[in-house]
Amino acid sequence: MTASAENGNRGETMQRPAVVPLEAWEAARAQMLVKEKVQTRARDALAAERRRMPWMAVEKAYAFEGPEGKVSLPELFEGRRQLIVYRAFYEPGVFGWPEHACRGCSMVADQVAHIAHLNARDTTLVFASRAPQADIARLKARMGWTMPWVTITDSFDKDFGVDEWHGTNVFYRDGERIFRTYFINNRGDEQMGGTWNYLDITPLGRQEVWEDSPEGYPQTQTYKWWNWNDAYVADAEPDKKWVEVSDAGEAAFRAESANEKS
Repeated sequence: MTASAENGNRGETMQRPAVVPLEAWEAARAQMLVKEKVQTRARDALAAERRRMPWMAVEKAYAFEGPEGKVSLPELFEGRRQLIVYRAFYEPGVFGWPEHACRGCSMVADQVAHIAHLNARDTTLVFASRAPQADIARLKARMGWTMPWVTITDSFDKDFGVDEWHGTNVFYRDGERIFRTYFINNRGDEQMGGTWNYLDITPLGRQEVWEDSPEGYPQTQTYKWWNWNDAYVADAEPDKKWVEVSDAGEAAFRAESANEKS
């Protein structure tokens, strides 16, 4: 078998980059790292600007069907302040029905990290479709998905820009009032699924002290709230041993960064 065939390029020759010794490779990586850090800082700055976007009040009452019956939009928050709703296409007429949801939406579902980490940041993630709950339950069991998934019963999808294709809406609950704070779709939400990507589109962000957030926003020490997905306890103090470990790691990161600048 030829190299091109092994690479799956249908007989075309793959134009590979240069192969260099360690010193040259590390120099190239160092150059790339400079650009990557610029991109990281720009991403953080964009998230900070996103946290200062205006909000839109949600005045209409919306109803969904959940595993236990009817559920309102406020109830989707599950007592938390932030709610992320991904509109997944699973309904009659969608390619794959009823055995599968949309292939793209299914790939997004496959990428969703354990929701316990979002919940620990006062954030609930919910998928929403027009399929009946019996079909959703069967699909989740088949695909191994565990996120909450409700059935849309009214104009929620149309009102929030997701009656066609896919999209992710973010909401904030302040007492009895609910606000729409952000919306992302198309190429923007195809990379969603990770805990950090989700938190970065919420109004409260990651809620760590290094973030540039408006005054009064909740923030805790960096790394300290992290935990195993089965070990989060509401209002618990950070584990002392983990504080020591994370402090040491953060100090090492800062020392390495200082050496790079010197």
